[in-house]
Amino acid sequence: MQSSTTSHILLTVFRILFTVLVLLTIVFIFRNSLESGVLSSARSQAVTATVNHHLGRIGVNPLSNALVRKLAHFGEYLLLGFGYALCLRVYTRHYIRHISWPLLLGLAIANMDETIQAYVSGRSSSLRDVWIDFAGCCTGVIAALCVLLLLDSLFSLMGLGRKS
Repeated sequence: MQSSTTSHILLTVFRILFTVLVLLTIVFIFRNSLESGVLSSARSQAVTATVNHHLGRIGVNPLSNALVRKLAHFGEYLLLGFGYALCLRVYTRHYIRHISWPLLLGLAIANMDETIQAYVSGRSSSLRDVWIDFAGCCTGVIAALCVLLLLDSLFSLMGLGRKS
């Protein structure tokens, strides 16, 4: 009885944690989209300068501001896809069967993100960015699936797998 209650509480904690992770990631993405072109450009140039400073210290050629911006798009959606897949897992045992959900939600957020940018001063929307965002989401989902499948395998080997 104690184990059942503990596992139910743990499941609830993970549901809240992963749902909040996804929501915070979406807020972060939309907050970035709502920045004016001037502010966004200044921030990305500062990030590019920092990245290139560190790359220069290890002898790597500098990256262009455009590449750093595209990597930022990819990275924030990678985090979103990873969070979506983990969130899906704590709501269903059949996460492989329902894997289209995080992918469709990632694509929907990418489209909303670019639509928002179309109406912000000094910004524009780009179909290329939607594809970069979606590629990041897909990569995050795949990474989370690898982690989840590895954990499922380890738990099975240890005799801690599902009882159904």
